[in-house]
Amino acid sequence: MSKAQAHEQAPLKPGFRRFLYATAGITGGAILIVEILGAKMLAPYVGTSHFVWTAQIAVTLVSLAIGYYFGGWLVDRSPKLSRLYFCIAIAAAYLAFTTLIVEKVAYGFLSMNLAMGALFSSAVLFFVPLTLLAAVGPFLIRVLALSFSTIGSQIGRLSAISTLGSVLGTVLIGYVLLPFLPNSITMYVTAGVLFVLSGTYFVVWSKKDVAALVTLAVLGLALGALGINRDLTRTGENYRQLYRANSDFGMLQVIEMNDERRRFYLNDYLVQNTYDAQAKRSTSLFTYMLRYLATGYTTNLQDVLCIGLGVGIVPTELVAQGVSIDVVEINPAVVKVAQDYFNFDPTKCNVIIGDGRYVVNKSQKQYDAILLDAFLGDSSPSHLMTREAFEGMKRILKPNGVLVINSFGDLIPGQNFFAASLAKTLNSVFASVNAHGIESRLNQGQGNLFFAASAQPLNLRAVSTADAHPSVEHEVTASLTSRITIDTGAGRVLTDDFNPVEFYDAANREAHRRILAFSVRKLQQGY
Repeated sequence: MSKAQAHEQAPLKPGFRRFLYATAGITGGAILIVEILGAKMLAPYVGTSHFVWTAQIAVTLVSLAIGYYFGGWLVDRSPKLSRLYFCIAIAAAYLAFTTLIVEKVAYGFLSMNLAMGALFSSAVLFFVPLTLLAAVGPFLIRVLALSFSTIGSQIGRLSAISTLGSVLGTVLIGYVLLPFLPNSITMYVTAGVLFVLSGTYFVVWSKKDVAALVTLAVLGLALGALGINRDLTRTGENYRQLYRANSDFGMLQVIEMNDERRRFYLNDYLVQNTYDAQAKRSTSLFTYMLRYLATGYTTNLQDVLCIGLGVGIVPTELVAQGVSIDVVEINPAVVKVAQDYFNFDPTKCNVIIGDGRYVVNKSQKQYDAILLDAFLGDSSPSHLMTREAFEGMKRILKPNGVLVINSFGDLIPGQNFFAASLAKTLNSVFASVNAHGIESRLNQGQGNLFFAASAQPLNLRAVSTADAHPSVEHEVTASLTSRITIDTGAGRVLTDDFNPVEFYDAANREAHRRILAFSVRKLQQGY
């Protein structure tokens, strides 16, 4: 009897066959969850630019290629399913372990350039488990194919089931897990499901290796639990964590120093705002500059559109001045954080949850000022910084209205593409554009760069800075009185069709993220 004939005479029981199909679906879903979740876990350290996603996708694809080869090689040596389910269990243990080591790995590679650091971090954390999970497909094809004459239909069926599992995993991670669970718990749950899958096989169909599996599961889950516990109860000698939760747009944290005065708002480990909790005032320069520039460049500030809520400090202060405020915020989770920890009252202004560009395009209202302070981690969303975006904002400004922008700029020759391009793009839309900031810092590649743009000549009236926090009053005065000259020849007009800012400004954003990431690390370690 030939091997082919023997193979054709080995039918599987229907229940076991369905379990194997379920294995293909579950592991397919796990692969997509790990791919997306992996990028989110690394985002606090390396950001969310296209370099990061390129690295994560590249590691996933390489893992799949090697995993497919490995699965075929493994099943040809022996089609014993216990070997496959041990591979799944090892992948689960490794994924649980990533919750404990992700910070050390990411910081370890943070000294490298962004692209390589993201690539190596992703490879260390996710290459092994993704490779082991990818081995499932070719292994099961060999086991399930009752006849070589039906192998095509088996490949098609398994591929379809695995792909449907991937679709389900994508929907789960995007709409259920990421918005409502911390990344560490989501990864832990994924590992737990894979352990249950392996355990079901060994308990029901192969009881010989249950002890080894239990040992591996206990070890993996225990390490993962340590990672989750550290993640959720993070504290230090000098601070306590008031809030920590995932959201549609990154992990949100509120940290307060033990003096109960200094409070920090972080998005993906990057400080987005600083606050004096006792005085109920911001200690961040940009919150004052946005408001003072809007007040100083308009003669009658009545209606203002804020694109980006932050933690509600600017809208709160403007409302106190009797200004009518519309706020566009893309992340609904931020509103409650602003309300609970930063004295923001959402009932005193009109909060619109949505994308700023979409709201601008749909709006028929006219504003005296638009304050653009939208950030995703270390940079502004590029679709809000194009000529078409500014034309939309100009359309809803009153004739003498002003657009005020908070951005990060670098004036060092050769590194000033973003600042030059932003200035050049604004000048292509508005008749008058002024830039403000602390020039000495900007010439060192640090600090906020503020723009004011209008269809009418810009004349800054005297603005009282009496309510500025003492810690930043000098910086506010210096920024208001400055007029930054920007070499627009170093940039280009940014359009929806061609906006290469992420590429040309990558080094600046990488350096800025590295500074912020290490500063947060020092803060959390009590330095």
